[in-house]
Amino acid sequence: MDTGNPALAIDCPHCGLLTARFGQYCRNCGYSLWPSAPVASAAFKAWRDASPERALAHQYDLTLPERPPYVPAVPLMDYEERARQLGIHLFPTSNYPILICIGLFFLALAAPPWNMWVRIVCGAIGLLFFLIGVVGWVVIEDTKMYTESVGGVHVQPETEDHH
Repeated sequence: MDTGNPALAIDCPHCGLLTARFGQYCRNCGYSLWPSAPVASAAFKAWRDASPERALAHQYDLTLPERPPYVPAVPLMDYEERARQLGIHLFPTSNYPILICIGLFFLALAAPPWNMWVRIVCGAIGLLFFLIGVVGWVVIEDTKMYTESVGGVHVQPETEDHH
């Protein structure tokens, strides 16, 4: 096996048309180019491993594939800082919406006509979770975002410079 030959395609000895060099059979006439598929595969692997330019080649290719162009990494962007520069209000990440959902779930469990005490307990638990979620999300986190209000205009708190 000549590993120095860079060709992936050869002329078929039977029909003379161009076919894959490492396929077991000619694509055009079906002539057996190799004694068996394992022998063709082993020959291809030896040919491919002989040169690093051949690493992307496949056994049934007719030409060497081009290497994909180098694509530089996308620069990272601080979207929160960019939103502040553009004056866009981004809601902070929060765990309070899940508390609101849990509260609504327990309030819904209080609706079916079950025992009165079960309905009262489910309603109380649901109301407690719902109120904690709403107060935490709307009041606590909003006041963290806007610490002071001057003349109806909200002023954002100073953030530490991480440079």
